[in-house]
Amino acid sequence: MAKVVYEHVYKRFGEVIAVNDLNIEIADKEFLVFVGPSGCGKTTSLRLLAGLEEISEGDIYIGDRLVNDVAPKDRDIAMVFQSYALYPHMSVYDNMAFGLKLRKTPKAEINRRVKEAATLLGIETLLDRKPKQLSGGQRQRVALGRAIVREPAVFLMDEPLSNLDAKLRVQTRAELSKLHQRLETTFIYVTHDQMEAMTMGTRICVLRDGILQQVDTPQNLYQRPDNVFVAGFIGSPAMNFFDATLTGTKDEMWVDGGTFRVRVPAERAKIVAPYLGKEVIFGVRPEDIHDPQYAPPSITAAPVECHVDVTELMGSEVYLYLLTGTKQFVARVDPRTMARVGKDVTVHVNMDNMHLFDRQTERAIR
Repeated sequence: MAKVVYEHVYKRFGEVIAVNDLNIEIADKEFLVFVGPSGCGKTTSLRLLAGLEEISEGDIYIGDRLVNDVAPKDRDIAMVFQSYALYPHMSVYDNMAFGLKLRKTPKAEINRRVKEAATLLGIETLLDRKPKQLSGGQRQRVALGRAIVREPAVFLMDEPLSNLDAKLRVQTRAELSKLHQRLETTFIYVTHDQMEAMTMGTRICVLRDGILQQVDTPQNLYQRPDNVFVAGFIGSPAMNFFDATLTGTKDEMWVDGGTFRVRVPAERAKIVAPYLGKEVIFGVRPEDIHDPQYAPPSITAAPVECHVDVTELMGSEVYLYLLTGTKQFVARVDPRTMARVGKDVTVHVNMDNMHLFDRQTERAIR
């Protein structure tokens, strides 16, 4: 088993910097997820670790070994791609055993590893089938099995669930988490889906334009985002943002959004006091906006008058698309709400969970 370290890693494609001064230490047995929008450098970061791309600058370590100039086959890693890349003429058994045969692993050892991996993944009855006889989920398990039999120090996974339908994706997500617990190996996983990242990762690395924005536990990313980008990327629906000004005094401070005004809790006012009189970005998550009739009694509630533009019934909750002036924002409210399209309503904002960001730098104000 092994930890993985990126030290001041850069990757340039001509004038484009795909990975920009990446510094991360991934602990042994950790499940780290690279997440971000398309083109942010997450797959390139993984390919640099795998040796499939050459580093422009910096160092990568697997365990205590510098691997900059080590061939991919000698890095003790196994990679699972978005494409299953199975050999169509080979059986499931032979697909899983192929890499071991190339390494001249003894037949008895190959048989042991393949059988163990197949049992672990629940595909032991499929070993004689060809890939065309398998469903998408079964093919994905075979691709995983092919990686598992290698018994690598590090598993690298590049969006392995993106070809699966929604229900199977949720199921396989849970299976991968259980697999990580059983194997006790370092997993590094790439996805653009923040829901996958939140549910699977012990830590999440958020990238944007090749630059590391924040690396932290899922809960800390959600509750204490470092900047507007992370705050907006983590969470579904995304956090609502309003251009606002901090007004009033240190003892009675308000967030003035032009069409609404909400009071800052006293303990938060002390922290953001240096920004009094300045322009800020006010952030509030949809789940922190409540129908007053069903708002939790313990929150510091601030009323905001608005207009209901659209409603979406999700079963266990309702998404309200609301307007304050011309600004639209989203609330996740109790399904018993009486809010209807075209009506004016008052919602309660939970100011205990408010977020404020510097307007110029977009960094969190703490």
